[in-house]
This record gives sequence, structure tokens and C-alpha cells, in this order.
Amino acid sequence: MKITRLRIAGFGPYKTEQEVDFTRFDADGIFLITGKTGAGKSSILDAICFALYGSVPRFDGSELRLRSDHCDPADPSFVELEFTLKGDTYRVYRTPRFEKPKKRGVGTTTAQPDARLDRLDTLTGDWVGIAARPVDVGNELSLILPLKQDQFLQVILLAQNRFQRFLLAKTDDRLTVLRTLFGTLRFQQLEAELLARRKALDDELSLVRHEIDGLVAATLRQAWRDADAADENADPAVAPDQPAQPAQPDQPDLGWFEAALRGLEERVATQSGHAETATAALAAATVEYESAEDLRRRQDRRDAAARTLTALDASAPEILTRREALRLAEHAARVWPQVRARRDAEADVAAAAVAETAARAAWQQSLTAPADAAADADALGALIDDRLRQLGGLDDILAEEGRLPGLQAQITDLESRSADHVRALDIARLLLLALPERIDAATDALAEATLAAARAPEAEAALARAETALAAAEDVRRLETELVGVHRAEREAVALNTAAAVRYQDLVDARLGGFAVELAASLEDGAPCAVCGATEHPAPMTGDTEPVTEADLADARSLMGRRQLAVDAARAESQQVATRLTEARTRAGGADTADVDADLDAELDAALRQAQDALAAATKQLARVPGLEAGLARLRADQAEAQAALAPLQLARDEATVQLARLRTEHESIEARVHAQRAGFGTVTERAGALRAELDAARALADALARAAAARRTAQAAADTLTRQLTEEGFADEAAAVAARLTPPEVQAGHAVIRAHDDEHAAARGVLAEPALAGLPADLVDVAPARLARDAAAAARDAAIARRESLRERAAALTALVADARARFALAADLLATQAQVRQLAAVVHGDDPNTKRMKLETYVLAAQLEEIIAAANNRLRTMTGGRYALEHDDALQYRGSQAGLGLAIRDEHTGRARATHSLSGGETFLASLALALGLAEVVSNQAGGIALDTLFVDEGFGSLDAETLETAMSTLDSLRAGGRTIGLISHVESMKEQIPAKLQIRVTPQGYSEIDSASLVVS
Repeated sequence: MKITRLRIAGFGPYKTEQEVDFTRFDADGIFLITGKTGAGKSSILDAICFALYGSVPRFDGSELRLRSDHCDPADPSFVELEFTLKGDTYRVYRTPRFEKPKKRGVGTTTAQPDARLDRLDTLTGDWVGIAARPVDVGNELSLILPLKQDQFLQVILLAQNRFQRFLLAKTDDRLTVLRTLFGTLRFQQLEAELLARRKALDDELSLVRHEIDGLVAATLRQAWRDADAADENADPAVAPDQPAQPAQPDQPDLGWFEAALRGLEERVATQSGHAETATAALAAATVEYESAEDLRRRQDRRDAAARTLTALDASAPEILTRREALRLAEHAARVWPQVRARRDAEADVAAAAVAETAARAAWQQSLTAPADAAADADALGALIDDRLRQLGGLDDILAEEGRLPGLQAQITDLESRSADHVRALDIARLLLLALPERIDAATDALAEATLAAARAPEAEAALARAETALAAAEDVRRLETELVGVHRAEREAVALNTAAAVRYQDLVDARLGGFAVELAASLEDGAPCAVCGATEHPAPMTGDTEPVTEADLADARSLMGRRQLAVDAARAESQQVATRLTEARTRAGGADTADVDADLDAELDAALRQAQDALAAATKQLARVPGLEAGLARLRADQAEAQAALAPLQLARDEATVQLARLRTEHESIEARVHAQRAGFGTVTERAGALRAELDAARALADALARAAAARRTAQAAADTLTRQLTEEGFADEAAAVAARLTPPEVQAGHAVIRAHDDEHAAARGVLAEPALAGLPADLVDVAPARLARDAAAAARDAAIARRESLRERAAALTALVADARARFALAADLLATQAQVRQLAAVVHGDDPNTKRMKLETYVLAAQLEEIIAAANNRLRTMTGGRYALEHDDALQYRGSQAGLGLAIRDEHTGRARATHSLSGGETFLASLALALGLAEVVSNQAGGIALDTLFVDEGFGSLDAETLETAMSTLDSLRAGGRTIGLISHVESMKEQIPAKLQIRVTPQGYSEIDSASLVVS
């Protein structure tokens, strides 16, 4: 992979657009990126990483921090990178997510990220689009560039102090890095699956054992129960050697289950014999009881029949009297209908006489003319015909008289409706005269309110400006006070940073001055000097001051770095406060501190109140507009409605007047005809009512006369018939027949008594005549002993059968339990074999016994990769250290059971021993880390598909090397240029600036943002 061109704007410290053409350094192979601290050297590497992966690890993945703080709202922010991979040239363009001011109102809004990916068409020279969304660009780049971000930072971008982490990391941290680089997660997943399989087999085996324990308990419940001992002791047929209750086994096997089943089956066979014996005893006792019970039943029947016959003979006279009474009652029953007919006829004659008297009185009362009082049948017929003729002549006039109330109601209703029409017509005419003036007034009011409401947006804008200016004035005062504080903090941070730098320089000088004292302290008489080789030491250097160690220098450098970070933070905060102060002054109208006083406050307050009053007035008028518009619409609708209703009201009034005149004429005509037919009555209806009353009374009297004559004839005929029937039935008179009569229930009861007496008498004689009752003993047989013997035999038989069936059910259940136990023991054997294999394999893969190295499978695979990395790193480390140091793979057991297999040690050929990498000095650590990073880059590159590393960046770390070691490191890096590789270095070391002619100079402008010196792109 070769990075060819970078173009950035609004990114990090770079405000304006900057472009770097890395192909200009191809001839030299090595170039130096230089500039002041904080100028933006590392930001170039950040831009490359952001373009390829959309994030910068140095900022913990926060895109909002990538946009330059120097940018104005309209300034662009983007990164565009061109690179070549496997013969194809690609261009990726990205913009970060950042907060920008809203176009309307106050506050900020988030600008969403954008991305594009293009490929250069070598034939046409045009860029061809591949993807145009951040997610699609990320997916396409993951296919084009197999290196993940962590791999890329270990292979191409060796960021500041980042590649030292791998050398000094703990085993677990190194495992995480190597797992990401080499994709060995599948081995960890295999280990997890084996452990899960082992746990599952343990659980299954435990479950099977638990199930077998449950089968043992169930077998014990089926083989023996507490009731068995009581039942077998109570049964005299049970043998004395009956097996005792089985004991709980410590280690149950299949033989124990089968023995329990055989014992229970033997008990079933024994109990079956007991049940058969009890059944035979019950059959014999039942036969004996049934024989005794039959004899007693025949004796009881004989004695009951004899007692019944004696009682029936005693009641024979009473039965004879009942028979005679029933005979007389039969004759009286044939006479009774005639008696009842005569009595009914006499009652009808009396009722007819009463009705005739009442009808005659009603007739006399209904007459209107005394001359018509004749009451014979012929006179009544003539009067009825006359009244019918008169009523027939009144039918038509009665109908017309019935119409008079309805006609009067219609006339009254029409008079009311006609008056309503006249009133409505008058109201409509008055409304039409008044509405035009009201419509004009409503139109004027609406126009006035609309004009006032139109000033609302202007008032809102004025109010917003006044509020913004007032808030900005407050911000100006607050920020000016805050600016004084941050300036003071910045000065204090600069002073502390200066003191730390002076302290570090003093320690360096003391360290250099103390080397002679340290060397003299190690001299021995007769031993050669390490500097000059002399064996005599006439004047060794001495000193009283405490020697300065490398740890002291490291602490001083660390303190100086922290002080510098504090200075950068203070400057950044000061710049941010100053920027916010400028923005606040702009919003306040450009006022400075002197202007933002009482006069400005009074002016802003007055403007604010004026804007608020104007907005309130406009809002009030705006609220009136809908009501005024609705009122005007209602007035116009009322005008149209009144105009439209005027003609229908006039038409309705005229129609009501014509109809009223017609109804009044008709009413007068009918009333005249009715008056002529009253004949002295108040109304024709009253006259017709009187005629109908006379007609009804005459008809009722005629009917009463006819019914009275018919009733007398019927009574005489009934008396004659009764006399003939009494003579035929043998009764002297009606009283004798009535005395002999019985009611149907009495007759039925008498026959039932006689029939029951006869039936019982015959039944008793029949029972006594049966052959089975002849010759029976006189004394009654006692059946209680036989019944008790039978019940005892039945209870014994039922108990024996119940015990047998219970044992059979338990034997069937125990048979199923034994079959289940056979299956469980077979399954347990298979699970034990499988579990042993899986447990041993999981222990080895997980680093447990018998794995003596305690190295997991994934660690074992990564250890092989680490050995390749160490071999590649030692090729460079031995060269850079003159053969003194070499990295070693340490797979020894770790302290307190920590994971082993990925340890690193440094072998010092001067001592011949390996020691921890943390014991290296700062320069030695840098060399070892650089060698390890280059070895890691080489192995990862091969693992990623043989990507050619045509571009490499190394950020800082050279300042900790002495001149000789720096020369060796530069030679090692210079060897990487072979094959057209380009290496970019970031450093402050002056000797490197002298040795590397090709430079990329970063300078800070007076405005605070950085620029890439275009002249420096040319090789100096």
C-alpha cells in the first residue's frame, strides 16, 4: 500500500485547505515532518487514519473534536486521501460530524458526516464512483484494504508512543492485540464450546444420577409399604418367612432393581393363592345363608296370610251394608238429571220475571211521548220501526255536525299562521334596511385589525434582536471577567512549564556531570578502565552530590510533558474564551466594556419593553381577526338569507288568507243545516241519542217478554218428566231419591273398599293354599348367624383381592421402573465415557491439568505468531544495538496462576541473561519497541495477504537516543527504503533535521491556525 496524496481543510489545527503530495519524496525514500510543538504534525497521521477508517484513536473516537476550532461557520471541514494498492488507485473523501450555528434563531445543530470513495480508471483517467455514504464507504474499504484499524496502526502508522505498548504490555493485553491482528477468536470460541460441552455433559450425568436416585426411591415405595407388615401379620395364611422390608442401597446397581422386582412378584403369587381360598370360603357361606333366609321368608308369608284372613272375616257385615247403599245410589243417579232439570226451569222462570219487570221500568223511563206507553208486542214492533226510520234520516247531518270542531280548529290555526307570516314579513323588511350599515362597520373593523396584526412578525424580530443584544451584553461582562481568569491561569501554566524545563535541563547536566563519578566508583586497582583501558587509576573523580538516575530523568520528562499539556490546555481555553467574547460583542452590537454600562443597559431595556409592547398589541389584534371575519361572514349570510326569505313569506301570507276565507264559508253552511234538524234538542247528536235510547229500551222489553213465556213452558215440561222417572225407579217422591243419591267420589270409594276386601280375601286364601308353605315348622328360623358368617367371609375375600391387586399394580409399576433403570444405566455408561474424553480435552485446551504450560489453545496459536514476530524483530534489534540485545519468547508459568504463553523478555548478551522488558532505558525501550513494531508489521503484512508496505510513518521517540544509537536506528530505517518504500518521520531532534534533507515543514500562522509550507514540499 502506498499513500500518494493528502488534502485537508478545517481539520485539527488546519483551517484553510492544505495539500501534501507524498510522491515528491519517492526519490529520497525518507522525509521528516517537522514543526513547533502543537503545530499539527501528528494531525497529518490523524487525517490519514480518519480518511480510511472514519475515526481517530487519539481522540477516543469523538468526531466532534476533529473540526478545527479556527473555522468560521461557513468554512468547510474535510479530508481527502489518495492511495495505491495492488495496481489500483483509490480516492476517499470524508467530512466529520460537528456542531454548527443554526441558520435561523440561536443555538447549534449537528452537521452529519459525509463520505465518498472513487477508483481511478487507468484507460480514461477519470474517477469512477464506488460508494457515496459513510456506511457504504466503510464496507467497500474493508474489502479493498484487508488491514483493520488496529493492524493499520501497527503496520503503517506507528503513532506517538503507541508502538511501545506492545513491548511493555502484560500477557492479557498482548493477547487482546494479537487476537485482533491475527483473527484467532475462533480458537477462543472453540475453547468456550468445549467448556460448555463439558458442563452440559456434567449436567446430563448429574441428571441421570439424580434420576437413578429417584428410581431407587420409587422402587422402595413399590417394593415395600408400611401397610404391608400390618396386612401380612393380620392374615393368618401368610407364611412366617415372609421377606422383611428392603434397605436403601449405598451404590444401587441393576441387580438390586431386578432382585426387588423378583421379591415383589413372589409376593403377588402368594397373595393370589390367598385370594382364591377366600373366594371359595365366601361361596360356601353364601349358600348356607341363602338357604336359611329362604326358609324364614316362607314362614313370614304364611303367618302374614293367616293374619290377613282373620281381619277380613271380621269386617264382612260392614261390606254388606256398603253393597246395598251402592245399589240405591245407582237408581237415584238415573232420577237425578230430571230433578236438576226441574229445579233449573223454575230458576229460569223467576229470572225471566225479574228481567221483564226491569225492562218494563226502563221502557217507561225512556219514553219522550206518554202516548207511546203501550207495552204489548204489536205496539212495541210499530214503535221500533218508527225509531229506526227517524235515525236513518239523521245519518248525513250527524256526519256534517262532526266536522264542525275540526273546521273551527283549522280556522283558528290559519288565523295564527297568517298573523305569524305578517310579523315575519315585517321583521325581514326591517332587517334588510339595517344590515348594510352593520356590514360596513364590520368591514372597517376587520381592515383595521388586519393592518395591526401584520406588524406581528416585525415586532417578533425586534423583540428577538433586543433579547439577543441584552443577553450578549451580559455575556460580554461575564466573558471579560472569565478571560482575566484564564489569562492568569495561562501565565501560571507557562511559569510552571518553564520551571519544569529548567529542572529537566539541570538534571541532564547533573547526569552528564555525574557519569565520571559513577565510572570512578566502579574502578578497581589492577582492573582496566572501561574508557581508557589503563590499569592504574591515580586520580579518580569524586563527588558529594546525590547521583542523578535514569528514573529521575524520566520523572522530570514526564513532569515537563504534563506541564506542556497544561500550557496547551490553558492556551486553548484562553482562545475559546476570547472567541466567545468576540462573538458576544458582535451580538451586542460591537460594544466594548466601557459601552456595556448603565446607558446601554437602559437603552436595551427600553428597546426590549418597546418591542414587547408592540408585539403584545399586534398579537391582540391578530387574535381579533378570526372573530371579526366570522362576524362579517354572519352578517352577509343574514342579509342573503333575509333577501331570499322575503318572497316566500309574501306567498305564504296570501295563500293563508285565501284558505281562511274558504273554511269560514263552509263552516257557516254546515252550522245552518245542523240547526234545522235539532227538533228542540241542543244538537242533532243529542236528538239521535234520545231516539237510540227509546229503540234499545223497546227491543229489551220485547226480548224479556218472549223469554218469560218460554221459561214457563219449559218448567211445566220438566215437572211432568220428573214424576214419570220417580215411578220407574221405585221412589215414593223426589225427597227419597235425593236422600239415596251418592256423589261420584263416594260411589268410587265404596266400590274400591269392596273390591279391595274381595281381592285381599282371595289372595290370603291363595297364599295359604301354596304347596311350599305346607309343613313348615311353627317356630321362626334365626338367620343372623348365617348372615354374620357370610359377611365375614366377604370381608376376608375383599381384603385378599385388594392386597393381590395392589401387589399386581405395584409389580407392574416396578417392572416399568426396572426397565427405566436399565435405560438410565446404559445412558450413564455412554455419558461417562464421553464426559471423560470431553473433560480431558477441555482441560488441555483451557490450560488446566494435564497442560503443564497452562497455555490455552488460542494462546498457543498466538505464541507461534509471536515467535515469528520476535524472529523478524531481532533481525533489526541486533543491528540497532550492536548485537547486545535480542527479544525472547517467555512461555513460563506466570505469578499467581496468570495466563502464560505470550511473555516477552530481553536478552542482554553482556550478561548472558534474560530480563524483563521494563528494565530497559528510554532509548533502549524505543529501539526494542521500534524493532518489535517493524517485525509485527512484517508478519501482519504477510498474514493480511502480502500487502506491500510502500509507505511507513514513525511518530517521535528519537529524542531518547544518543548520537551513535540514533545513527544505527536511522540506518535501520534507511534499509526499509529498498524497493521504493517511503518513510515519514516526525521528530524534533536537530541531528535528524541535518541528516534528512527532505522535509515537510508545519508552521503556525499569526492567527493561530497551522499551514503546510508549500516551499518545504520541495526537497531541500
